[in-house]
Amino acid sequence: MIQDSSVNQKSVSTINVVLAFAIVYIVWGSTYFFIQKAIHDFPPFILGGLRFFLAALIMLIWCVYKKEKLFTGSQIKHAAIGGLLLLFIGNGAVIWVEQYMPSAVVAIMVSSSPLWFVLLDKPKWSENLNSKATITGLLIGFLGIALLFYKSIGSLFSGETSVEAGGLLLVTLAAASWAGGSLYSKYYNSESSAIVNTTWQMFSAGAAFSIGSLIMGEPAQFSPASVSSEAWWALAYLVIMGSIAGFSAYVWLLKVRPATQVSTYAYVNPVVAVLLGVLFAGEEISWLQIAGLAVILISVMLINFAKYRKRKAETSAGNI
Repeated sequence: MIQDSSVNQKSVSTINVVLAFAIVYIVWGSTYFFIQKAIHDFPPFILGGLRFFLAALIMLIWCVYKKEKLFTGSQIKHAAIGGLLLLFIGNGAVIWVEQYMPSAVVAIMVSSSPLWFVLLDKPKWSENLNSKATITGLLIGFLGIALLFYKSIGSLFSGETSVEAGGLLLVTLAAASWAGGSLYSKYYNSESSAIVNTTWQMFSAGAAFSIGSLIMGEPAQFSPASVSSEAWWALAYLVIMGSIAGFSAYVWLLKVRPATQVSTYAYVNPVVAVLLGVLFAGEEISWLQIAGLAVILISVMLINFAKYRKRKAETSAGNI
């Protein structure tokens, strides 16, 4: 979904908002599955570089066609920082971890990201951290994270090392970086075109992935001829649906809706990812992981419900 002008919450079409949320909810939930398909044949940094460079190139062509103002120094700088936090660190960690762990499990891990939205949204601290419901939601959410990684935490304290323990650290970093990048994008790109902002974010991520690929020596070990058609189709889906449609819709929503409301994609993404992983990839999910997911989602719902009640009360007071 591509929008080419700055909008505000009052003027935006309800249909556009609903469509954007649908794309973010469903399409992004499916990207975990398709990353898993692509990572079998693509090295992680090459996969990230191809995905975001190709998406950025398509977006750039669209920007030129729409005669968007592309080369504004401050706009490029802010978009580049947001892109590195969101796509290189946030999405890159997910790509890396999916080499070793099922896509459904990784999606469940990332479901903690809305908690980081609350903790990192400094302009909203006075509002968020003075709410008993929000504090309760945060505590419940981190209890859910503890359930997810109960086994991994136990292995760390016993002196053992495990892939899941490493995944814990990386995906926690990914969730925090994604929330931080989202908030940065919201507060520092409010006046810029959503499509231009998205384009530069993808270019910056593609460049970072390419540098990482060279440092890791991936090009010397990679042969495009060895990549299966299934992996190429997965890459195409990630470029067109995951990056161009999904990420564009997400960046646009950040401009027209509160960040905590946009973060509700975490309700649906893990469910979509789990269903695809279990039904089509034969992945297994433990009851403890499902319990952890349920607890996290309850905490996010509690946080957002508290905000909804506060906004409703303010609206009612304003109408008196």
